[in-house]
Amino acid sequence: MPLTPIYLGLGSNIERERNLTAGLEALAGFLHDITCSPVFESFPVGIKSGNFFNFVVSARTDLPLHELDRRLKEIEADNGRYAPGRKGLPLDIDVLLYGDRVGNFDGLVLPRPEVLKNAFVLWPLSLLAPGLRHPAEGSTFAELWEKAAIQQALWPASFSWRGVELTPPELRQAFPPLSL
Repeated sequence: MPLTPIYLGLGSNIERERNLTAGLEALAGFLHDITCSPVFESFPVGIKSGNFFNFVVSARTDLPLHELDRRLKEIEADNGRYAPGRKGLPLDIDVLLYGDRVGNFDGLVLPRPEVLKNAFVLWPLSLLAPGLRHPAEGSTFAELWEKAAIQQALWPASFSWRGVELTPPELRQAFPPLSL
């Protein structure tokens, strides 16, 4: 089976570094050519909780869409996503793009609508794949970010995986952290 390019959104607001690193390591076990965007910290949206870390991963997979989604749910479960009584979100992994598919695939809507609604998805995606075109909108992700009018506070955050800093220092300096 040929390899399909995919983009995944990852987020956590509980033991962020530990859970996101565990998620990346699990993904590295079955995805090819993983590349990560810078990591962003943001205030929670829609829930009362601690701040989130979010970023986007590009990779290639030989898995069919629903098998990929099933594996992502297993990784989330292994990291406490569905634990009874949990507070916050230990690990969230969403399929944002699967090749150039557009539509509803047995409840999995692609491209994921949150791509255009949440700055913590669109900004990292625009940095990771600026020239990639949104399969339904036609504009590049850099163009979509440039004209986005999303009112969410977020800023670049330091995060390392396998000894590599994912967020360039100059990006962190250009957009310093916010506080309440």
